[in-house]
Amino acid sequence: MSSGTRVTVIADNRAEAPLISGHGLALWIESGGRKILLDTGQEESFFTNASLLGIDLREADALVLSHGHYDHTGSVAGVLKEAPHVDVYLHPAAFLPRYSLRGAHSRSVQAPITAMSSIGAHPEPKVHWVNGVTSVDGDINITGPIPRKTDFEDTGGPFFLDPGGRTPDPIRDDLSLWINTGEGLVICTGCCHSGIVNTLSYIMRQSGEKRVKKIIGGLHLVNAGRERLKRTAEELNKLNIEELVPCHCTGDESVEYLSENLDCLVTPGYAGMRA
Repeated sequence: MSSGTRVTVIADNRAEAPLISGHGLALWIESGGRKILLDTGQEESFFTNASLLGIDLREADALVLSHGHYDHTGSVAGVLKEAPHVDVYLHPAAFLPRYSLRGAHSRSVQAPITAMSSIGAHPEPKVHWVNGVTSVDGDINITGPIPRKTDFEDTGGPFFLDPGGRTPDPIRDDLSLWINTGEGLVICTGCCHSGIVNTLSYIMRQSGEKRVKKIIGGLHLVNAGRERLKRTAEELNKLNIEELVPCHCTGDESVEYLSENLDCLVTPGYAGMRA
């Protein structure tokens, strides 16, 4: 595959006017004649931004869901209405009930019912349950569940499978996508709940490629302490990375730390960016 891969950020916590910012992420990926949507953000910003960016969702070949949180699946029903032919890729655990706890306050963070029902009604041959490395098309692949090897990375927040906070949610449905351009990997993440170091290590093992042209997406370092950031930067600096584009849940302070401590180019992402 040539290096003619382009990623457009449709939805993100930050936006370039006149686009709308909103908590969530959606990436429009064009590579090798294929058009792939990774996540769908939330409805408030997603469809407005896609229209302003001139993105025709009817042209999507695949919809990949990185995991089953509301801020990545909020517009699934609308996308499937626009593109009823699209192939959908997701992990079987994506629609589990899930919660975030802050002190005594619990809130649901699972995918909306409309997302679940629309995928349930989607043609069965078009729904692909991702339990391992899965090829979308040639050099475009989805990780499947990512082994958690490091001792300093976690899911990045107080996530649970019950509202009482008794059962931690490992977010095993966390997936990332990689494209082998022939000149290095382009890696797209949703929230990277598996940890960016775990994710990169796994993709490099599976792809056999050690060069990384670009990483773009959420890294869920918004709650990371200084020790995790320090060790993350140390491990990333051991790799051959050209550019990191942190988005969504990375967190402003973490982006600043990475900008100051990584050897590669760090370019903060925003809705409207074409990378």
